[in-house]
Parts: sequence; C-alpha cells; structure tokens
Amino acid sequence: MTHVVTESCIRCKFTDCVDVCPVDCFREGPNMLVIDPDECIDCAVCIPECPVEAIKAEEDVPADQQHFIALNAELASGWPSITRTKEALSDAEQWREVKSKLDQLDRG
Repeated sequence: MTHVVTESCIRCKFTDCVDVCPVDCFREGPNMLVIDPDECIDCAVCIPECPVEAIKAEEDVPADQQHFIALNAELASGWPSITRTKEALSDAEQWREVKSKLDQLDRG
C-alpha cells in the first residue's frame, strides 16, 4: 500500500509533510504535492502533518477521490522531488476549505 495526496492539497501546497518523510517520496508540482507510490513505504508519519488533511492511506481514499491514486502515480513520474519545507502558496488560506478543486490543478 501507499499513501495518496488528495484534492484538498490543490492550490494550497502546504509542505509540512515533506520534512517528516523518511524516504523523500513527495513530488512537487506548481500548485500541489503528490506521493510517488514506488517510493512510499506506508509509514504514515506524513498524515498528521498535513493541515488540510489531504494525505490518506490508499485504502482510506474516499470514493469520490479514488482517481487521485492514479493521478499521484502519473504526476510523480514527471515532477521533481521535494525534501524541505517551503512556504505555502500565497493564497493557500483562501483555498483551504474549497471543495472540488480538480479543475484548478496545474500539471505544469
């Protein structure tokens, strides 16, 4: 199993989760992070670090977010690794509670 970054990360890109990852499995896109499923060791230390509860164990991804399992794998193959915390996006707080943000995803 792996962990998956879901929709609530889009347009926020909080990176609190990155510092605690023991295997550097996070990948950074323009306005979202994803987890590389080939690198994730299913340790779960990232889950409580996410301020928008975007990270889920694969088996706990809600039905309406299941497409994020494949999306994480797809985007992780082309996005660079991120290993240090960065500032969230400047308008992250405005997007924190917004639902249905997939159309806002910048695949870069």
